[in-house]
Amino acid sequence: MTALKAVNAELRNDYSENEELFKVILIDDSSSSDFLMNQIREHGLDRLITLLPVTEDQLVSELKRNNTHLYLSDEPNRLKVQEALNEGVAAAIMFTPKTDMPVFEDQLRVAFDGDAVLFSNEFQGVGLKAFLKNEKQNVEKPMKKGPFKGFLEVLIKLQKKLHNRGLYKKCPIHTYLVTSRGAGCDGYRALNTLRTWGLELDEAVFVGGANKGPTLQRIKPHIFFDDQQCHVGAALEVGTVACLVLSPN
Repeated sequence: MTALKAVNAELRNDYSENEELFKVILIDDSSSSDFLMNQIREHGLDRLITLLPVTEDQLVSELKRNNTHLYLSDEPNRLKVQEALNEGVAAAIMFTPKTDMPVFEDQLRVAFDGDAVLFSNEFQGVGLKAFLKNEKQNVEKPMKKGPFKGFLEVLIKLQKKLHNRGLYKKCPIHTYLVTSRGAGCDGYRALNTLRTWGLELDEAVFVGGANKGPTLQRIKPHIFFDDQQCHVGAALEVGTVACLVLSPN
């Protein structure tokens, strides 16, 4: 939350209160709304967090009504996350590590996997040889969008506002691609797709099927999105909050 407050503070420096800012909606379906609201005020987060009491049946419609760009749930029930994804809302199941890795308080760092997250899941069940052959044949062809393309677009839109103020190295928003693709044709196609979409990330790392934990340990993102449980587990092992992205139906 500290990093989100830092980003909003920079955005408010040159833009009015009505401009786009990070806003957190805390979904509450219990009877403890007053207690939660008091906790939010005590921690000075009332400008950032809004409490939204909704029933389970209302959840997805409320997410759409509020133009939600990202929905996270820490509950093991995947149903509502899946429903939100099916309705076009970027959604994931969030896991928190036993020991948090130290992160930057004045920067928001967000890391994404590529396939089935930013890009569509074109290669489910396809072997490595067939995958590489397809990438070589379609190296200049952009991939279709994945469920988190829209969320990345929002981040980069805010980032560009800050860049326009001359904040580059000191920009409080940083975005990363951490993908199992290699640095050959498959990696080039990922970069070419992002370029075609007009989306420029701060760094792209191609681990080529290796453990993503060491890369995340170096980057120190506040949050990481991946569609594979093994990579989510590797992120948790190094102290990164990790989110499992399901495939839209």
